[in-house]
Amino acid sequence: MTAENILGGKLETCCTSPMTGFYRDGQCNTGAGDLGAHVVCAEVTEEFLEFTKSKGNDLSAPVPRFNFAGLKPGDRWCLCASRWKEALDAGVAPPVILSATHAAALEYVSMNELKQYALSH
Repeated sequence: MTAENILGGKLETCCTSPMTGFYRDGQCNTGAGDLGAHVVCAEVTEEFLEFTKSKGNDLSAPVPRFNFAGLKPGDRWCLCASRWKEALDAGVAPPVILSATHAAALEYVSMNELKQYALSH
């Protein structure tokens, strides 16, 4: 079964450098083991990276044992839908790539909220 994006089409790749996704397949796929619902494809900003670090998830820090160099502003990453919503409520939500955001994101945030933060490509 092909995963669907929030626009009703085929889920597109979010990023392969760095390799993202719960399954590290470049897509914001989700499944039973993905308790964080890593389904929002976003282009991270400095403000968002500082925000998520303040919440205990430092995405900018390298984790060599997982071959993770850390994110920098401009990198694309599959974010937990609930963290993106938290960032939205705090005024620091990063822009999203709608075609690469999994349909499951709509269980956490509205289409209108996501569209307000959509990147054109």
